[in-house]
Amino acid sequence: MARIFLLYCTLLLALTAVAATAEEVLLTSKERFSMPSYTTVGGRTIKSLQVGWESYGKLNQAKDNVILITHYFSANSHAAGKYHPDDAAPGYWDAIIGPGKAIDTNQYFVISVDSLANLNANDPNVITTGPASINPDTGKPYGLDFPVVTIKDFVNVQKAVLESLGISKLHAVIGPSMGSMQALEWAASYPDWVPRMISVIGTGDSDAWTTAALEQWAIPIRLDKNWQDGDYYDSEAPVDGLAAALMLITQQALHPVYFNQQGDKLNYHPLETGPLSSIRKSHSIVTWLTGRARSRAEKMDANHLLYLVRACQLFLAGHGDSLSESLRSVKAKTLFLPAENDLLLMPYMAQKAHDALQKQGKDSRYEELSGSLGHFDGVVSIKQKADAIEAFLQY
Repeated sequence: MARIFLLYCTLLLALTAVAATAEEVLLTSKERFSMPSYTTVGGRTIKSLQVGWESYGKLNQAKDNVILITHYFSANSHAAGKYHPDDAAPGYWDAIIGPGKAIDTNQYFVISVDSLANLNANDPNVITTGPASINPDTGKPYGLDFPVVTIKDFVNVQKAVLESLGISKLHAVIGPSMGSMQALEWAASYPDWVPRMISVIGTGDSDAWTTAALEQWAIPIRLDKNWQDGDYYDSEAPVDGLAAALMLITQQALHPVYFNQQGDKLNYHPLETGPLSSIRKSHSIVTWLTGRARSRAEKMDANHLLYLVRACQLFLAGHGDSLSESLRSVKAKTLFLPAENDLLLMPYMAQKAHDALQKQGKDSRYEELSGSLGHFDGVVSIKQKADAIEAFLQY
């Protein structure tokens, strides 16, 4: 009887420990990095540069357990965890970053950095330098006087953050979408730093189709009467243009399957009474998309969106004459994870980079994410590739 009771107590303690672990919240905080000056790829100087960064897990003594997460277009360095236990939602890749997860914070020191010209310039949890920042030479916001920045500039600033922590090599760099551009830029520009690279919903360059598609995101902002050639910081912001741009981005980053499911929830019908009776009224799905875009626009800056668009349009990993030439410097093992239904950065773009690496005899792997969210499957559905990511990090 005593043995049964002892066994019961042991089991109860084990279950309690499991429950406590399940309820444990990965907490993080925003840190600030500053540089007196930074010279861009284009040769311009940014004074008093500041960006934010977050980390998860502990840096080991050898400082060789570092995984850099490079974020997507509308995101920031909040890749996982929460700032406070009662936050509504964790960081965007919390499904794969944390204790015992694919990117195991019991093993790795995981770090992410807010991009230059981060879209969420009005979010108190974001630290960035961009058009909305104060130009030290004038005491006023830069506006369009801010230098054009590239994906490589994002990488160079991340490298400076890492070096300030005494880090001189990564275990891996991983990123989705615009983050995939940064990840491959790392592998091409700093090959001795990067033994492993994972590109999620990504590309190796911005081809003609993509550059033209990205320009459509910028047009509504430029046409907004309040944009004033970027000089709107002392007046009304071009919110209408920004919201219209976000509507385009949202739809292109999703898939018809998801949109039609949302339409079913809204009881969408082509012959809805409102738009049938007045040209001033919109269909339910349009109203839903508009509301979603306007709510997101509150923390964003229109000029910053223009600068991010330009950074993506200028992207060619390694800045060579061609993608194939640029990738010759890559030493990393690479894993490409495009989304099969992606209508934004379509799978052929990741396939192109993967094929170029394989033709050069490089160790490159390719798998596709499935789902009904299109491009956004690389964020929301990433857990389906957790095993592949975990195995690759051990490879």
